[in-house]
Amino acid sequence: MEEQLTAQFQIGKQGLTEGVIESLNMVLATHRQVRISVLKSSDKRANLKEFALEVADKINWKCATRIIGFTIILTKLSRKSKT
Repeated sequence: MEEQLTAQFQIGKQGLTEGVIESLNMVLATHRQVRISVLKSSDKRANLKEFALEVADKINWKCATRIIGFTIILTKLSRKSKT
């Protein structure tokens, strides 16, 4: 299966739920990069660096994080998951 480049997500006031984590894990199976927009309604905008690290820690893939504005960019580092 060919890996696509980028997928997009949005996180609002519900924050990082189990459903979001599951969706990120599924998307990273077929995409190299995920862009997560943190919406104004989210309480995570104030501590975006910490939130990005929390997201990277909870997903099953080894990823690098980068922040541009209020967007977190996860880039998959390897084809194998952490588990």
